[in-house]
Amino acid sequence: MAVRVTQTMLNNNMMRNLSNSMGRMDKLQEQLSSGMKFSRPSDDPVAASRAMFYRSSLIENEQFQRNVNEAQSWMELSDKSLEEAGTILQRVRELAVASGNGGLGADSLQAMGKEIAEIRDHLGNIVNQTVGGRYIFAGTDTLTPPYDKASDTLTFTNRNEILLEVNKGIHLPINVIGADVFDFKGTDGNNVFDLLKKIVTDLNDGKPVNTELGNIDQQIDKLLAERATLGARTNRIELIKGRLENEEISVTSLMSQNEDADVAQVITNLKMQENVHRAALGAGSRIIQPTLLDFLR
Repeated sequence: MAVRVTQTMLNNNMMRNLSNSMGRMDKLQEQLSSGMKFSRPSDDPVAASRAMFYRSSLIENEQFQRNVNEAQSWMELSDKSLEEAGTILQRVRELAVASGNGGLGADSLQAMGKEIAEIRDHLGNIVNQTVGGRYIFAGTDTLTPPYDKASDTLTFTNRNEILLEVNKGIHLPINVIGADVFDFKGTDGNNVFDLLKKIVTDLNDGKPVNTELGNIDQQIDKLLAERATLGARTNRIELIKGRLENEEISVTSLMSQNEDADVAQVITNLKMQENVHRAALGAGSRIIQPTLLDFLR
């Protein structure tokens, strides 16, 4: 059975098609002005979901990179401090060897004692090294200085590690436990501060201290061992940092592919849609039924 097509139906269909055409042009113009494939989740729910995931991944990555940078600051300063401590202990060793020279008088030995006393004071400054106002060798009690110069006491309230999450599920210690280094007891039962104090006393009394070389070497070896351990952790942090940077580049690229519009393609599509719309307008003008006024011209 034939279906009767009225002029009203033709007009309605034409207006609906023109409206759809205008909608497509509006969407293309919006992509061109914003540079984005979509501006609302409803435009492309799947792409919008991916965009949220990529942005969340980037935020997480940025936090991990901040943690890595903080870890590197702690480790670099810790390593420099241990290196400096090792250097001044090497100087103590040189003086201890020289003190065994039988030709040195009491004045020379006392001069050595004064130099080592200064070295001991400087070692206290190294132990109290800070980064961002926090003591790096104080365990997790970062607000308490390990060495009290006024009372000449070395106090470590804890031996806890400071852990930072540098990647998902990866927590690394960023600090050197100061008590393990500066409160290390050699075979003589003395830590490095006690040892230096004893050496200074002996030199001031005019006694050579070359017999303390073994104890000095033990303290130096302990410093070297801690630096080696710290170096291994530093290398791992470097690897993690490189991985995070690569992940950032990869996720940023995926996000761009998911969200950024191809401007050249959008312009081409817009031109095509404008031509289609113009043709639809031309066809529509012929579909609309002529009125009496058209014949009275």
